[in-house]
Amino acid sequence: MKRRARVHVYTGEGKGKTTAALGAAWRAVGGGLKVFMIQFLKSPASSGEHFGAEAFGGMLTIKPMGKKGFIRRKGGNPLDSRMALQAMEEARTAVLSEDYGMVILDEVNVAIHLGLIAPEDVLELINNKPENVQLVLTGRYAHPEIIKRADCVLEMKKIKHHFDLGVEAREGIEF
Repeated sequence: MKRRARVHVYTGEGKGKTTAALGAAWRAVGGGLKVFMIQFLKSPASSGEHFGAEAFGGMLTIKPMGKKGFIRRKGGNPLDSRMALQAMEEARTAVLSEDYGMVILDEVNVAIHLGLIAPEDVLELINNKPENVQLVLTGRYAHPEIIKRADCVLEMKKIKHHFDLGVEAREGIEF
């Protein structure tokens, strides 16, 4: 008996949201599902996961659709908005194609928070997703309506982190 795929949200101020999504991807690939991850605010070749995905032999595809650097204010700039809208269209295409058993929208919650995409667009995608497509949404500031609609919401909470002591991120560990 086939079970209905769910919607998971990984949010909160702590580290580990993307890592949790990648863990879910790893398990999905192990179960024979193809996985597509769209990264809303990350630039190509900027994180270890971009290179690690190659080891999954085409079962895990990661598509970064952001520019280098951070968006520091709501609304970003016109390029940020265009890139986020393109990422949302890519997400819609991937989910509705049913080519993937899991689609991950990495940092989509932040894109909504910054006003780059509308929460209604993500809610529409959730409501229209095929029953066999697992959807994972990551990023801080998850919108209350998305939390309400999700089947599972996990909040990452920082208790202590070496970044607070000035230790920089390490390639292969934090990115």
